[in-house]
Amino acid sequence: MLTYNNQFEFELKKLIDEEKSRILEIISFGSSVEDFASYKQLVGRIAALQWVVEACDEVNATLAKR
Repeated sequence: MLTYNNQFEFELKKLIDEEKSRILEIISFGSSVEDFASYKQLVGRIAALQWVVEACDEVNATLAKR
């Protein structure tokens, strides 16, 4: 049985994956990518979302050690 926190984390990661996929689709099809600055901004958003996922994993690892 999942606790509320586990369910929250699962749903958050699912939303993050969906957003990363949406951004990758924008990059792949070239829509809304007018110049290199727009491309860099989108790639930066993906990197930031990936950092959130990694931070969640790090927090879980820290809590598991307690």
